[in-house]
Amino acid sequence: MKRVLFVISILVLAMLACQITGINTPPPPTPVLRIEATPPALPTPADPSEAESTLEALYEQVLPGVVAIRTGLLPDSGGESSLGSGFVFDSEGHVVTNQHVVEGASQVEVSFASGFKALGTVIGSDADADIAVIKVDAPADQIHPLAIGDSNTLNVGEQVVAIGNPFGLNGTMTLGIVSGLGRTQPAHLAPDGSGGTFITADIIQTDAAINPGNSGGPLFNLQGEVVGINQSIRTGTFNGATGNAVNSGVGFSISINLVKRIVPYLIRDGQYEYPYLGITSTSSLSLTAIEELGLNTYTGAYVLDVAPNGPADQAGIRGGSEATGIDNLEAGGDVITAMDGQPVNTFDDLLSYLTTNKSPGDTIVLTVLRGGESVDITVTLGERP
Repeated sequence: MKRVLFVISILVLAMLACQITGINTPPPPTPVLRIEATPPALPTPADPSEAESTLEALYEQVLPGVVAIRTGLLPDSGGESSLGSGFVFDSEGHVVTNQHVVEGASQVEVSFASGFKALGTVIGSDADADIAVIKVDAPADQIHPLAIGDSNTLNVGEQVVAIGNPFGLNGTMTLGIVSGLGRTQPAHLAPDGSGGTFITADIIQTDAAINPGNSGGPLFNLQGEVVGINQSIRTGTFNGATGNAVNSGVGFSISINLVKRIVPYLIRDGQYEYPYLGITSTSSLSLTAIEELGLNTYTGAYVLDVAPNGPADQAGIRGGSEATGIDNLEAGGDVITAMDGQPVNTFDDLLSYLTTNKSPGDTIVLTVLRGGESVDITVTLGERP
């Protein structure tokens, strides 16, 4: 009897942390990201006794740049409103939040820490990364852009702080650690009917409490820099009265490096085009599958399949084509071991690199293991279908 390989997405219940209350053309020039906020960095406490004062200073420094968002929804939604969070991105009044916070909204109200409120206009959004940009007309003394960090410098175990609007409680601060890096989440189904799923990559996992209403709010390092946008939680527990997900200590934030990649396009064009490689892979293979594939390496991204006439196919990347003892698993595919000279340990590594460093029309050099030999193949990336 043949064994069956199940490629499983381990996303049990990733609930969006938003509270409901009642022929390729050349890409345009890359927008220039202007990071204007440069407040003094907060010291990292050497003594645990200093941590409390550091957190207090952080809160006072960043709170003016954190906002609460209330949206009025279109009539076909039942007239309910949605609560979320966001943060001031630049001095021009651009506020960044989650796309699911403002999806379908007929009106967006932005509340600042000072108590000032203003209506905002959604000028761009990206459902795949769950990012949206709101333009707010507010007095200059209300616009406090936050310092933008570098999520590539994060380490598992590093302390982080979430500030937002859980359950409508404005300015709520929670403390936790980075629980994992380079996580992925499903974005949308492939349009070719194959049942494949496009993936959003470079997600930060944290145990800082994230609850309904935190969506779109900033995740900070202890220097007061935004390193992520709080987006969702994974849970199996729900509030019986409201139906809202209950925090379980497994939260997810969109990395700020992905935000820095996408937001300038949303401000300029209203949308973002993702690079497209055109391969199917999986985050992990069991030892049994590795044995069936005849691989002598446990790291890398094994190419299960390539999209016909896609960028990888045109460049000569090979997917599996030889039957194995496991249904739906074919041997003979390339194993991607490096990208532009950087090692690939898992498929997630490749996805994170593509989404934060590449655009349609760019090239990427993939180092693949084929028949026991290492081969470099240059692929010109397309646009994600």
